[in-house]
Amino acid sequence: MKQVFITLLCLAIGGVAANAQEKAQPAPQVQTQKPVDPDAGRFSFKEETHDYGEVPEGPIAECAFEFKNTGKKPISIVDAHGSCGCTVPEWPHDLIMPGSSAKIVVKYTTAGHQGAISKDVTINSNARQSPMVLHIKGTVVPKREEVVQPATVKK
Repeated sequence: MKQVFITLLCLAIGGVAANAQEKAQPAPQVQTQKPVDPDAGRFSFKEETHDYGEVPEGPIAECAFEFKNTGKKPISIVDAHGSCGCTVPEWPHDLIMPGSSAKIVVKYTTAGHQGAISKDVTINSNARQSPMVLHIKGTVVPKREEVVQPATVKK
């Protein structure tokens, strides 16, 4: 009789525990997108991808992404960052008023980075296209070793 009672008690406790586990799982969350302000600032870039072509290893490669705010409200750039430490953007910290132009300068460190360049710069702002992603590409060619000719001594 004790064994039957203990068995039923174990089954009851196991059933309660399993039921509690099912109820403890949170319901799936529904992703809601923030509404887009139709009057928000809008980036209009001359180009969204810059091709450096072939650049020599060593010096910093630099380009400027020029844009105009074609929206009805000012654009405030909160942050801009490269996809790695060798890609560093500089952006305007003042408001870009509607109709005004500005630029984002991107510097790429070529030293120690031979081969293909394919990097992104992400811009976070209050503009309609946030985050905005710009791209740089090209090829870093190895620097040539200069051959030093021994000096000839005249007798």
